[in-house]
Amino acid sequence: MPVEPAEVVITTPDGQMPAFFCRPAEGDSPLERLRQRSSESVFDQRLPAVLLLMEAFGLTHHIRDIALRLAQEGYAVLAPNLYYREGEDITFGYDEVDQAMATMYRLDFGQPVEQDLKAAIAYLKALPKVDAKRIGVTGFCLGGGLTFLSACRFSAEIAAAAPFYGMVLDEWIEAVNDITVPMLLVFGGQDPFIGRDRIQQIETRFQQLGKPHTLTLYPEATHGFFCHERESYHAAAAIDAWHKLTLFLQTELC
Repeated sequence: MPVEPAEVVITTPDGQMPAFFCRPAEGDSPLERLRQRSSESVFDQRLPAVLLLMEAFGLTHHIRDIALRLAQEGYAVLAPNLYYREGEDITFGYDEVDQAMATMYRLDFGQPVEQDLKAAIAYLKALPKVDAKRIGVTGFCLGGGLTFLSACRFSAEIAAAAPFYGMVLDEWIEAVNDITVPMLLVFGGQDPFIGRDRIQQIETRFQQLGKPHTLTLYPEATHGFFCHERESYHAAAAIDAWHKLTLFLQTELC
């Protein structure tokens, strides 16, 4: 499916946040093709959308590639550069772990990051071709944690959330009580940053509160297993996780 990519800018309280945006080419999304075959002139042409949150390594080629893949599935996709306060085009190679982690830890995970997420969601909602009621959030690594945070803080604004191997702060686990959207949580069983005890703590919290969720654990996979550009890539887990993600988004957004 042809995709239309663009570099866009999101206005936040702290300045202008660059982002990568893509969507199916005009008239070529599954919804548009269905409309063309339908006799119902009132068929809703607006697209479901996905807010895609970046890794600790920044708005990398890998994240842009995921955005394009999601757009090929029929979604409008927005991937913001959450490091915009550090300067333009701040990205790191996968061998620059220390630099990436240092930059990630300089983020303020309180009001500033929450305002960034809120601004990104509002940007998607304001697009005339996007259905504001069908916005999902997904992300990897840093973005996985922030996907979890988005569900805690902005359940009223989104329809689903799917965090991949996101580190989750204690206060976010407490805030699970505020989540009202379905969630798909994906982890690797060999992740050095997110131990099995922590994963079980997250699972138990969702179960105790009766929150709609699916938690998938790949026992042999480690952190970053979804990225084919990293040594940690685990092909079988990545392929299965992509299938689960696309099925989840299709179920909850389409």
